[in-house]
Amino acid sequence: MFWPEGERRRLLQGTGVPEAVEKDLANIRSEYHSVVLPFMEAHPDLFSPRVRSLELYQQLVALVMAYSQVLSGSFQEPLEEEDDEKEPNPPLMVPAADILNHVAKHNANLEYSPNCLQMVATQPIPKGREIFNTYGQMANWQLIHMYGFAEPYPDNTDDTADIQMVTVRKAALQGTKDEAERLQLCERWDYLCELEMVGEEGAFVIGREEVLTEEELTTTLKVLCMSAEEFRELKEQDGWGDKREEDSLTITNIPRLKESWRQLLRDSVLLTLQAYATDLKAEQDLLGNKDIYSKLSWREQQALQVRYGQKMILHQLLELTS
Repeated sequence: MFWPEGERRRLLQGTGVPEAVEKDLANIRSEYHSVVLPFMEAHPDLFSPRVRSLELYQQLVALVMAYSQVLSGSFQEPLEEEDDEKEPNPPLMVPAADILNHVAKHNANLEYSPNCLQMVATQPIPKGREIFNTYGQMANWQLIHMYGFAEPYPDNTDDTADIQMVTVRKAALQGTKDEAERLQLCERWDYLCELEMVGEEGAFVIGREEVLTEEELTTTLKVLCMSAEEFRELKEQDGWGDKREEDSLTITNIPRLKESWRQLLRDSVLLTLQAYATDLKAEQDLLGNKDIYSKLSWREQQALQVRYGQKMILHQLLELTS
């Protein structure tokens, strides 16, 4: 949030981070002018004019956002299975546990009991070795967005790459031959929106070993690649019928998908890769040269890890759909 806008866009273009930060900043500005500033002006005995500052409020919000994310991710008491319909338990302040840093392959977990909380090692930890907690299953883009750091590749086993839903629509539209096909595809997209499978701001999330939005992406590929007759029958019938194994959108099953599905997925990945300022080869050259990498600033190194991890997942998809 406090990186210069130009630096943020230059280093993180295509990763989704600049857009997430801009949304945060817009929400902060709106809340400050509509709620916070009027409240402070209504209570001049509590808030002097020198603290009525948007910049100061941004700093306060950034602090709360970072810690509330840690607390809600790691220090929120889980509900019992029979309490699934209840509201989540409120976050807990746990200062001693909060000093522990995060890695995906953490060696300690916070455990709950009626009388206390305990940070318990999940493996032997030698004397002098750092104790790591987890902030939750967070991709590198989420870590740098909230905390300003990323895990070096390939350490973050929770890393993901996003394919924007509208990018899949764009890829599908590229394959239409005339206005009639374009209108048919738009009708199918509207149908997917009605099913709440897609949206203008949504994304399909791909992990290193699984498709986290399998149902949404499977349904989208299926509907957009249907024949006109199949789509007409789909709208007329009640439900989807039995799911076929060959339609399962797992990472290992992608090479066995229908050719039209694979082509649309591949075209969507290629469009996604165009959003980055550099290609995978450029990132590999930077990471492979220790002298050059060591001369990069902290922000440049962290942003590089974010970009590289995402591109590796996307290029894996290219191989699977080739």
